[in-house]
Formats: sequence, C-alpha cells, structure tokens
Amino acid sequence: MPTPEDIQGWIQAGLPDAEVRVDGDGRHFEALIVAAGFAGKSLIARHQMVYGALGDRMKAEIHALSMKTLTPEERRALQPE
Repeated sequence: MPTPEDIQGWIQAGLPDAEVRVDGDGRHFEALIVAAGFAGKSLIARHQMVYGALGDRMKAEIHALSMKTLTPEERRALQPE
C-alpha cells in the first residue's frame, strides 16, 4: 500500500518543478501540487499531467486521490497577507 511520501515522490519525479504535499491514510489521499508548468492549462489538463506522473499506479496502487493543482501565482493569491 503506498504512503503519502511515496505518492509525493512519484509526482515530484514526473513533475520536477512541482512543490508537492500529500496527506492520506493509505487508501484515500489529498494532494496539493504547485507548479509553474500549470500556467495556462485547464484544471483537466493539470490533473492529466499529475496522472501522467503517476502512470499505472493510479489504476493499481492508489485507490483515491483528491488534488488541488495551482500555479505559484494562484497559491500566493490564496494566502492571506
């Protein structure tokens, strides 16, 4: 069963410019992925990039993954000053 650290590493290997934080219980995971490469991409395209980084693990090893995909600018806009 994958750990949050496993998933974080897999995403970072496939999206090397990304900042990734993953939490979860072994079956259900939540990820925050911040990457400049998401700029100009739709939500679906961003998620497809993450799925591409995870490859077949999404079919076999990861039961459920909820994602928040942001550019660095979007994250800064969400953070209170």
